[in-house]
Amino acid sequence: MKTLKRSLPGRKLLLTGVLAALALTKPAAAEERAKDLFGARKLPAVATPQSFGFYSKGCFAGGVAIPMDGMHWEVMRPSRNRRWGHPAMIALIEKLSRDAAADGWPGLLIGDISQPRGGPMLTGHASHQIGLDADIWLTPMPDRKFSTEERENISATLMVDEKTHLVKDGLWMPMHTRLLKRAASYPEIERILVNPGIKKKLCDTVTGDRSWLRKMRPFWGHDYHFHMRIGCQPGSPDCKPQADTTPGDGCDKSLAWWFTEEPWRPNKNPDAPKARDLMTMANLPRQCQFVLDAPDPASAEAVTYHGDGVPVAAADPPLQPASAPAPTITSGATALPASVNAFAPTPKIGIPLPRPRPGN
Repeated sequence: MKTLKRSLPGRKLLLTGVLAALALTKPAAAEERAKDLFGARKLPAVATPQSFGFYSKGCFAGGVAIPMDGMHWEVMRPSRNRRWGHPAMIALIEKLSRDAAADGWPGLLIGDISQPRGGPMLTGHASHQIGLDADIWLTPMPDRKFSTEERENISATLMVDEKTHLVKDGLWMPMHTRLLKRAASYPEIERILVNPGIKKKLCDTVTGDRSWLRKMRPFWGHDYHFHMRIGCQPGSPDCKPQADTTPGDGCDKSLAWWFTEEPWRPNKNPDAPKARDLMTMANLPRQCQFVLDAPDPASAEAVTYHGDGVPVAAADPPLQPASAPAPTITSGATALPASVNAFAPTPKIGIPLPRPRPGN
């Protein structure tokens, strides 16, 4: 009996050690999600502007905000705090607002751009993670300023019939076409995502120069807004570009596919988790930890773009100490299942199959 009593403390110590080891090796599913970490940051990382990773798996530093109001724009859904982007993206939105106004568009209603430091969003988009994506409503700005309540609650105009997948002709105006053509005219913009019905409307009605239609890419959703995407910017060597768009105007078999039954069949696995709900910091480029830990600017106003260059607060200090070795994306990014990444890099596939639909 005495021997048994003497052995119990050792067994307890062994059990304690096992439990401690298990705690240190907890599964990745128990790790804090990247979307919660990035969604909690209210201001950008004070650092040289730089994008890391891919549009649907990355982050960015040195972001700036577009002002809530401009002469030719208003920011919608301000409570989301998604009016941030790479300075090149914000400058381009401001330029589009001026040029579109000269073309007859009353003004831009700006939807989501990015969170202050990018990364996976708490809700919504798979992309918009590296400061190079922006949503612009297809509803023109009214001749008055919306109240804060209106900005949070007013819906954009649904431009497409959900049954036929065709544009509602009573809503589509020539100035919609001019707005999209103007956006596509900028060399920085590599592609613009629109509803297949909108792409078809453009294919059926645009005359003369049709080269810009190449940038108009049909994709699910995008019936209230269009999504414009610029390429990786100079100074961002660890930004992963998307594949080039295919040659031609896109008014071919690849568009006809969208008007068959296949693209609209119910998702076979609607409850499958989305990429943003699975990503941990281990899934993102290693630089994203530096982005997350970088200091805040003095205020949002200190890093708000006013058309006269990058705010000083966003220019320095560097993202990481000069003595630290530059991390690489490949060594620090853990792959996610392709089935949960709706905006994976475009695979080389034959016409007319597009990328996987959202939710697959």
